[in-house]
Amino acid sequence: MGKRLRKLAIRLAETRSTALFRLATELPAAVLARTLGIDITVAVKWQRAAAGDWATNAADVSSRCPQRPD
Repeated sequence: MGKRLRKLAIRLAETRSTALFRLATELPAAVLARTLGIDITVAVKWQRAAAGDWATNAADVSSRCPQRPD
């Protein structure tokens, strides 16, 4: 499969890094680690590299979601 993707000019390492970077901005490190099966310290490093302070991000996301009327 790797050969076929390279023929299509899809670079696996870059694509994986981009996906991890994006996920690290949107998920808490614990969820990222558990979901991907990576060590929590690695997930934290990805999150910091992506400047993904998840607490701030969660507040931002919650402010964008419409609130249900009670």
